[in-house]
Amino acid sequence: MKISAITQILEQWAPLAYAEEFDNVGLLVGNKENYCENVLLSHDVSEAVVEEAILKKCPLIICFHPIIFKGLKSLTGKNYVEKTVIKAIENKIAIYALHTALDNHKEGVSYSLGKTIGLKNQRILLPQKNTLYQLTTYVPPTHKEKVLEAMHTAGAGAIGHYSQCSFSTTGEGQFLGDAASNPQLGEQLKLTKVTEVRIQVIVPKHLKTDIINALQQSHPYESVAYELIAVENLNPDIGLGSIGELAKPMQQQDFMKHLKKSLHIPVLRHSHSKKNKIKKVAVLGGSGSFCINAAIAQGADALVTADLKYHDFYIPENELLLIDAGHYETEHFTKKIIQEFLTKKFPNFAFTLSEVNTNPVKYF
Repeated sequence: MKISAITQILEQWAPLAYAEEFDNVGLLVGNKENYCENVLLSHDVSEAVVEEAILKKCPLIICFHPIIFKGLKSLTGKNYVEKTVIKAIENKIAIYALHTALDNHKEGVSYSLGKTIGLKNQRILLPQKNTLYQLTTYVPPTHKEKVLEAMHTAGAGAIGHYSQCSFSTTGEGQFLGDAASNPQLGEQLKLTKVTEVRIQVIVPKHLKTDIINALQQSHPYESVAYELIAVENLNPDIGLGSIGELAKPMQQQDFMKHLKKSLHIPVLRHSHSKKNKIKKVAVLGGSGSFCINAAIAQGADALVTADLKYHDFYIPENELLLIDAGHYETEHFTKKIIQEFLTKKFPNFAFTLSEVNTNPVKYF
């Protein structure tokens, strides 16, 4: 199977268009046209992981964190990033990273963290902005259904749990074709007035090009009139973090013991909180100090995240139990998420979990 066949399925599941602007996702090393029979799944990529891929004859590593994050101006092996990339290139190992494309998935990293600690009724904590467009076009009544079907097939009109959503109104359009025109209706150099249907659909950002192509290919006019306008509606299915409820309220101490047991964590860092019982919990796998205020605003009793600085613990002002459970510890199950998804799509293909512990943090 070609690497591209696997990455295309991954990008339908976790579109790269929804990765954060600072991120570096997708195929980072290798040729997408190369073939592979085995895939290694890892949280991070290191020299040890590449060596494991070589040993297990896996020409493709799918990882969560990108090994190339900042720009590379040379490849001389002067640091761990360059050494890893050189080893991968020398051994024809491709590397594909998902990172915040999977973070922003409604059942991605944070959802899985919430599920692991027993949260119910989860929803996205920080819905992503600027992910939707409104597409308006004008079509003869005879071609309305054909154009709508083409756009819906390409992914237009999906709103929450509903698909094939649209709004149509009938009115009068007019146009004047020049001497080089080839009008479907009317004649050159004559003002033509016709009955047209105005169609409006919602378009997700990652399918914008596909939907416009579908519109143009199905529309009878040689020059298709359409408007594509960005809308400010928040997308409840795309964004960072998750918030939900425990089945039963827990005392602070019991909740933290539960966290340590569920996530296999030797130690937690936490703030003081006036809330004795924990019921509503926000989570964000990896670095999450930026979501503290969102968790408070949505009435969370606790926030479980990582990479908190000293002064971050002051922000809740005792109104939220703020817990730093470790970066790796709140994300490491990502490779399992990827394996479960890909195995369903390719049941006869080998997706192997890396056995290398890539957590750089040790506890004493």
